[in-house]
Amino acid sequence: MEMVSHEKLGLMSGGFVWVKGLFAKLVEVASKTRALGKDDPRRVIHSLKLGLTLTIVSMLYYYKPLFANFGVSAMWAVMTVVVVFEFSVGATLGKGLNRAFATLFAGALGAGAHHLAALSGHVGQPIITSIFVFLLACILTFMRFFPSIKAKYDYGMMIGILTFSFVSISGVGDDEILLLLQKRVSTIFLGVCVCVVISISISPFWAGQDLHNRIALNIEKLALFFQGYGSVEYFKTLQDREAKDDKSIQAYKSILKSSGIEDTLYNFARWEPGHGCFQFRHPWKQYLKIGALTYQCAFRIDALHRNLSSSSFQVSQEIQTQIQEPCMEMSMETGKALRQLVSSIREMTQPTLAEIHTNNSKAAAKKLKASLKSSRLWESCDLLTLIPAANVGTLLVDVVDITEKIAEAVQELASLAHFKAAKPAEAAIQSEKEKVEPNSGVSFVTIPIGSG
Repeated sequence: MEMVSHEKLGLMSGGFVWVKGLFAKLVEVASKTRALGKDDPRRVIHSLKLGLTLTIVSMLYYYKPLFANFGVSAMWAVMTVVVVFEFSVGATLGKGLNRAFATLFAGALGAGAHHLAALSGHVGQPIITSIFVFLLACILTFMRFFPSIKAKYDYGMMIGILTFSFVSISGVGDDEILLLLQKRVSTIFLGVCVCVVISISISPFWAGQDLHNRIALNIEKLALFFQGYGSVEYFKTLQDREAKDDKSIQAYKSILKSSGIEDTLYNFARWEPGHGCFQFRHPWKQYLKIGALTYQCAFRIDALHRNLSSSSFQVSQEIQTQIQEPCMEMSMETGKALRQLVSSIREMTQPTLAEIHTNNSKAAAKKLKASLKSSRLWESCDLLTLIPAANVGTLLVDVVDITEKIAEAVQELASLAHFKAAKPAEAAIQSEKEKVEPNSGVSFVTIPIGSG
């Protein structure tokens, strides 16, 4: 009896531990789910939209007139929704059109290939069909390697190969193939139409808007470096620089880790119709040019940050006196220029004040170059103490050059997209604010949640 009671107690304790562990896992999953939804509430909305779309299409099975017409082919509409419905309108539209037209054209080619193969008789039909399948698969697969085709039509090429193979090797007659193809194309078009309508009509998420916000956010991250670190920290001690080395200063590092996101958003944005402030055929490609320049600037800022954070970076008082002023002026003016570019992109206005700050930073760069080329500086200072400061100055000059290119690219975007002119009153207020707070380490620009 005692042994049985001990076994029961062991089972009960084991069961209690298992239940406790399961409850802890459920709490952990619930916490992660809540954090994921809170990080970007659009994910929750997207999930609800997909569920609604799938429910609407699934009603084909219960609406007898439609089911009697399509039959079991109605399942292709359900499969289309699951495969095609994406987060953004551009991704959904691009994938849907690829699937619909690839099914239509490849199905027609497959039906033609099946008919020609059938004319060759029972013996020659498998051989002719195999040749057709081989040729089309080789041609479409090779075409997928072209960058322009792969970026926009890769999914369509894959569906084309699949549809052509299914239709051409089917063992049914020509009349049955045409009927089957008609039902399949109709249900796929129906599924695509429902996906596009739901994606656009209910809380649409535009890839173009995300690309626009992301470019502005990345430029702001570059400005944060000069606002919080670069403008006053060049010649402080290592301990002071480490104390100032916070996350907001190193926000630029996220640009280096996510360089391919802009390309993906650009490919989706090209499919989208005009919406909001973005007209049809908006110059989305210009954003890629700005993004590439932003990446180059972040790379140089990272090199600059590594030099400043190095324990070997020590500057004598004599060198500091010679180059501190132009370095601080370059960083302050560069930060102001970048902030103006951020404001121009977000408000879609002409970047008028950015050119002023860019010219000021270029003038400071010339002054720094003259100081570094001064023979008196090289004669009076130790070479080992001068080289680190010269390296920092050279990196700053490179940053100024890249900032000028970013400003030119943004100006080109403003011209192509027909940005509105900045209001004189707003420009004056912004200019006065920068005069009052020339070296503020705080950013006054709100970063939108879920901007891509």
